[in-house]
Amino acid sequence: MSARPARSPTILAMGGGGFTSTPGDPALDELVLELAGRREPRILFLPTASGDPNEQIASFHMTYGNRAALATVLSLFRRHGDPRSLREIVLAHDVIYVGGGSMRNLLAIWAAHGMDAILREAWESGIVLAGLSAGAMCWFEGGCTKSFGPPEPNSGLGFLPGSLTVHADGEPERLPVFLEAVRSGELPGGWAADDGVGLVFEGTELIRVVSARPGTSALRVDAVSGELVRTRLQPELLGAGPLGTRPMPDDIKELRRTRYGRG
Repeated sequence: MSARPARSPTILAMGGGGFTSTPGDPALDELVLELAGRREPRILFLPTASGDPNEQIASFHMTYGNRAALATVLSLFRRHGDPRSLREIVLAHDVIYVGGGSMRNLLAIWAAHGMDAILREAWESGIVLAGLSAGAMCWFEGGCTKSFGPPEPNSGLGFLPGSLTVHADGEPERLPVFLEAVRSGELPGGWAADDGVGLVFEGTELIRVVSARPGTSALRVDAVSGELVRTRLQPELLGAGPLGTRPMPDDIKELRRTRYGRG
């Protein structure tokens, strides 16, 4: 296989949806492959957060097995007979896709296997990290998880600064808990994403907000002197043109200017 092209570290964090949802979001599934920047990218699915369920794995193969991609699943619950190390498996791919489920259990299992360090190495080497729900929140400093029932703040890996809460429209009970956690300082300022919405980061900077579903949005939330400041971001609707060919929206430009010091 040809060498992976040199590229900036990229993360696609999705608020929910994708191939595991009904009726699905094929535009998000295509975006995952687009971000790899090569023909027939090698995509590895980690369904750890849900305990490696057969249904999720079958949906992954149905989705990416019919596309121009080489699709593989890594099960940490049923790893038998593969002589390769986890590091060898992960670094042999172009995209790592993390499924939804329990964020708290996901991070505990990854820590037990040393996957947190392996995934950081993968990201820093240019492998695209993608995920939805728990698989999206895990990349941030923290998120709002329902791992044990009611929503509550939970620490993440911290690859990306700030926090994320998901399913902002589909599970509205999460958002008030997230807002209070940001207001009180329990979580750093961050993002709330509807189902079908994806946040695309290059390095640690947000460069795109996209959506596979009309009428959805993302919210930037910060605490200033104990008060919440909210900025609603209108996503680019996927399918309107190739990623990267449209001008950057003014709301993203303004956030980049205020948060990163650039336009």
